[in-house]
Amino acid sequence: MKLRSTTPTRFGALLLASTLLVAGCADSGGKDDKDADKDAGSSMSKDEIWSAGVFGEESPGQPKAGGVLTVADYGEPRSLDPTVTIPNGAVGASAMAAIYDLLVRWDNEAGEYVPQLAESLSSEDDVTWTLKLRKGATFSDGTPVNAAAVMGSIGYYMQNQGFNVLILATNLKEMKPVDELTVDFVMNAPYASFPAMLATGPGMVLAPAAIKGGPKKFTPIGAGPFVFDSYKPSEELVLTRNDAYFGEKAHLDGLRFVWPSSDAARIDALKNGDVDQVSVRTPQIVEEARTDGVHGALSPVGLGNMIQINHREGRPGADLRIRQAMSLAIDPQAYLDRTADGHGIASRNIYSPSAPYYTEIETPETDLEAAKKLVAEAKADGVDTTVSYIGQSDQTSKTAAVTIEAMLEAVGLTVEVELLNNIADQTSRIYVTHDFDIAGGSISIPIDDPFSRFTSGVLGSSPANSFGYDNPEMNELIGRLQAATGEEATEILTRINELWQETLPSVPLSPGGFFFPWSDDVHGIVPASEFLLLYGGAWKS
Repeated sequence: MKLRSTTPTRFGALLLASTLLVAGCADSGGKDDKDADKDAGSSMSKDEIWSAGVFGEESPGQPKAGGVLTVADYGEPRSLDPTVTIPNGAVGASAMAAIYDLLVRWDNEAGEYVPQLAESLSSEDDVTWTLKLRKGATFSDGTPVNAAAVMGSIGYYMQNQGFNVLILATNLKEMKPVDELTVDFVMNAPYASFPAMLATGPGMVLAPAAIKGGPKKFTPIGAGPFVFDSYKPSEELVLTRNDAYFGEKAHLDGLRFVWPSSDAARIDALKNGDVDQVSVRTPQIVEEARTDGVHGALSPVGLGNMIQINHREGRPGADLRIRQAMSLAIDPQAYLDRTADGHGIASRNIYSPSAPYYTEIETPETDLEAAKKLVAEAKADGVDTTVSYIGQSDQTSKTAAVTIEAMLEAVGLTVEVELLNNIADQTSRIYVTHDFDIAGGSISIPIDDPFSRFTSGVLGSSPANSFGYDNPEMNELIGRLQAATGEEATEILTRINELWQETLPSVPLSPGGFFFPWSDDVHGIVPASEFLLLYGGAWKS
């Protein structure tokens, strides 16, 4: 069933036509020869390794009931309230989706959003979107999943400022019940990718009893295939099967989430049989797992690895010449060679080669002499050429810091490195106090909804714009992207990519992604938007 019978979803037709893979994805610093780009011991090229989808699964036969699936997740959700914890798979939102379900989900194979808890979501004009709910669906406490409950849940998400709420709040003119099982969402202007909102946090429908006391008295009650059982901070989160689920009951008796400290620890736990499925994103671990033939799913992203630049007044990066010099000085392939043993795709293109809108564009080559001239010119004009770099204190981050320091100082910049003790401190420095000149990071542009990511992370007026970047043409392109579909959307995204290379909000290094490997006896896990996994159909043989 497709969500939109009147017009195709934004990238659906292009996704089918693109075959997901684009040759020659290493724009600069990478290898153009596909054969030369093969990973050692594998018949797959790097862009094939980093393509979207489920890998290694063969027809396992009929599902079997019973068992508990233990998941070594990437991040721990300290709260199951999607307005408190960002509803993203990197911080435990797969557990939230198991409890609350999603109204719709992204289907990688179909290249579109498909119904999940909803029966349908459709629009004739991208202004009024009509959501129809499934008859007979109930929350785990027995109350009905109806129009009033959906509106109450989304209202709670907006009132309590859940992730990406500004995009929803500025676009949504009104939501109104049509009947007991139907809601109309009326936009201020055409919004082609509105389904993406209902495939993430706002689409996690919270029971009225869950939210009646507000965030301080939140109770995790939803309509998903599992229910909350217990939570021990830093130890485990346990869910059990929801026998009142409206659809086919979950095959598993339950889910158990744990949080090892690193990708290496998670992979080791999988190999040792201590867990059934893990989440990793370190390039060398992703490629090693994939080339070993491990079963799993990959959610690729653009700008998975980049050097963030602070554009604010008084910072060296406010001068375009300094940003250009940084870009010309940093060799993405050399960076990956030193920090990831050469794994990953060295690319200045801001999109993943798996994206249906990916196009080859001209990107700058590493040029130390040109970079030196730009630094000298800026310095002669009184621009500060001493830049602070903040990073983490783990070994990989230390190697990254030393690598960037050496590349930038080779062209005349002075780099002061500061290694922080934890991610929370780095997040505060970048996103709250903006106390940095440059830093390692990512934007993680998903293949299904780049509009939301650009709006939150790049739009000049966004409070989540860590760069302080504000370019009128970029703002206008992002605004146009909201209503665009098909070829028009691809043309706009291509121009955004070109403008990125010209104005350099950051220095792109490589795409990336989350890989979710699982053991041979695990089946039926479904990847969705924002690195979420759905476990309703999962089972163990």
